[in-house]
Amino acid sequence: MVSMHLFQTHKRKQREVPAALQKIMAADVFLTDKFCNWANCFLPLRSLRLHYKVLEVSCHGILWLSGWIAFIWLVDSRSLYQMQVNFFIGLLLDIVFVSTVKAFTRRRRPSGNQPDMFSVVGPDKFSFPSGHASRACFIALFFVYLYPLFFIFYMPLTAWATSVCISRVLLRRHHLLDVAGGILLGVFETVLLSWLWVSENFAVWVVSWLSDEKLQGASYHV
Repeated sequence: MVSMHLFQTHKRKQREVPAALQKIMAADVFLTDKFCNWANCFLPLRSLRLHYKVLEVSCHGILWLSGWIAFIWLVDSRSLYQMQVNFFIGLLLDIVFVSTVKAFTRRRRPSGNQPDMFSVVGPDKFSFPSGHASRACFIALFFVYLYPLFFIFYMPLTAWATSVCISRVLLRRHHLLDVAGGILLGVFETVLLSWLWVSENFAVWVVSWLSDEKLQGASYHV
């Protein structure tokens, strides 16, 4: 009984949030509520909720992972292997980092959140950081800086990523600080991936392993 009491006391102490952090979180909740109320004066939530949901689905981690695997499988072009594999690594890093930070912080979602299949499927049961914000930021930065597309795509990518981030708050999925944390995480993932960027030979080997075919020039060198 004594050992159980000590264990429970230790767990309670682990869950205690420092006073300074409590004030920051309280201010975040207040500002998030103010922002949503202000935005809804100009943007009727009920009529735009469908658009927010479309943005949510467009950046869902499971859809991006499965869709990208299908893309690698269906679009068989050696010139794309390096981009495909590095982007896939970035998606995996994003899921790992978001899941780890959320498991550590365990911050609850805003009280106005309305759970549904797209908000509960995946590693993001908690609020900080926003996985959608980190993923949208990473995707935009990847195709602007790491694997630059034609400049005509920069504005749509930026608009999409920005809209995803804002919609997370207006849907009451996240607080403002959650989205800001997600954006910073997306920037960090982009920088990290630029350091980890794998070679074309390694990418060819990965694709050959996934497709169970030995492609010419495949090697194990990163």
